[in-house]
Amino acid sequence: MAQGCLKCLKFVMCIANLLCFVCGVSVIGLGVYMMMNLGMREFTLLLINGKVAHMLLISGIVITCISFLGFLGALKENRCLLLMYFLLLFLLMLVELTAACLLLMYENQIAPTVEKELTEQLKKAQGHAGNSTSGQWELVQTQLNCCGVHNVSDWKNAVPKSCCQKTCDVPKPPYREKGCFDALKMQFEDNFLNIGISVIVICIVEVLGMCFAMTLFCHISRSGLGYKL
Repeated sequence: MAQGCLKCLKFVMCIANLLCFVCGVSVIGLGVYMMMNLGMREFTLLLINGKVAHMLLISGIVITCISFLGFLGALKENRCLLLMYFLLLFLLMLVELTAACLLLMYENQIAPTVEKELTEQLKKAQGHAGNSTSGQWELVQTQLNCCGVHNVSDWKNAVPKSCCQKTCDVPKPPYREKGCFDALKMQFEDNFLNIGISVIVICIVEVLGMCFAMTLFCHISRSGLGYKL
């Protein structure tokens, strides 16, 4: 009976960590794509200067390394690797919970910070039609169907073509009414529930991973199998 439970746990942990490893590699690939692809890179550069791509790369590497430890520890019945896997998952969950708490504590400061960053980037783009910041604004305004930080008046006399709803080749072209700050805010609010559910699911998966790792560790210890610490 004990051997059957041990094999079942090994199988579950191996499959789960193999899937996590594939997800980690996919996240790394997405991060590299965002850094290399001009359009995606410009879309993220406007607000956070490419930090999204870097965060995806780091997250992918962390997920890949931890899942590899769990897979190898379960496959080889190595108590040392299983313990390391448990501790790393625990530390990762602590970091995520700390980040979530900080986000809730400083929630009121996020919107002014984003607004300030958008305003600074728009000032850099004004009067410099060929620079990279101007290209970023062109892309963001087209993708989010917005113009300026709050409205078209933010551009003053240097209104880009991406602010026009259809065409700018008329005397008084109709401009996009919504500002990009409000568009970003609405987009975040629309996806807030999905983000919250994703965080909860990730935490549940991490807790289950820790439970499986510790259960397998205890089974191996009691049965005297596997590598010693």
